[in-house]
Amino acid sequence: MTPLSTGAKRAMTVALAAAGTALFWALSLPLPFLFGPLAACLIAALVGAPLRGLGQVSTGMRTILGVAVGASFTPDVVSQLPQMAASVALIPLYIGVIGLVGVPYFRRVCGFDWATSWYAAMPGGLQDMILFGQEAGGDVRALSLIHATRVLIIVTLAPVILVQGFGSSLDNPIGAPAAELPPGELVLMVAAALIGWKGGERIGLFGASILGPMILTGALAQLGLIHFRPPAEAILAAQFFIGIGIGVGYVGVTLHEIRRDVLAGLVFVVILAALAAVFTEVVVAFGMAGPVEGFLAFAPGGQAEMTVLAIIVGADLGYVIVHHLSRVLLVITGAPIAARLLRVKTRTDEEDR
Repeated sequence: MTPLSTGAKRAMTVALAAAGTALFWALSLPLPFLFGPLAACLIAALVGAPLRGLGQVSTGMRTILGVAVGASFTPDVVSQLPQMAASVALIPLYIGVIGLVGVPYFRRVCGFDWATSWYAAMPGGLQDMILFGQEAGGDVRALSLIHATRVLIIVTLAPVILVQGFGSSLDNPIGAPAAELPPGELVLMVAAALIGWKGGERIGLFGASILGPMILTGALAQLGLIHFRPPAEAILAAQFFIGIGIGVGYVGVTLHEIRRDVLAGLVFVVILAALAAVFTEVVVAFGMAGPVEGFLAFAPGGQAEMTVLAIIVGADLGYVIVHHLSRVLLVITGAPIAARLLRVKTRTDEEDR
């Protein structure tokens, strides 16, 4: 049988995702544009379908979320940033506790090598942790499945917790239709998305597809040139491609990998959930944030996925994203340095013994 071309695989992936969206919509299931493609692609991947991610198209869709976040940084929101300092200061402690618990879990309980254990435990971006782990000699496939499982479970369970635990609604308006937005602002949003994305990549900005548009749109919002989020259609499209991205992360998974890597990721999510619950309780108890904002700010999911959920439930987008940016920035800049230092110390201790 002739193998499918990359284009055919991508066409099949989009068709399955569209079918999943239509089914979720017809059954009135929650978040059909996120969970429909996610469920369809996940099931197809697990049964061995030759799916393929959308590459630069998926990356480009993340620029929509960057613009949405940047548009929320109005002068009023920026003036509130000093009030977030106390809870943001908890982020380094949060990361440290995760590392202290997670690295021994993956190393001693799951039996992974040191590099894989370190980067599997770090709550950073999926692609960044895989890249750093590869450079350190870790198991790239294991890292990919562990982090994909972390994001999958958190994105799946977070809406349930928000509705059942916090009484939130998933029906909040995500944005005005494109036809109702000023054409001039739409042009500025597109320009901010493209220039911010490609300009960010050119200067080596981490997470350029989100951070570049966010920074540029935030500046335009401060100047009073942008007053709206991207249109609802654009945010739904971003959800669609995020769902595809999570589902296709399991393409080619074997039973051995499910038993070892996916199961390890599932147990680690339970550990992360317990730690996130403690820190959420602290910020809420001390009046640093509302329950929904505290939960979303410390939920160790992907930055893009948490942005979508914050928009859907109508949470304080600025508060949630500032905390996720702080976490990702600290992990990306600090994890490789700490890994080298700790590894040198570990080898020295072993030699002394």
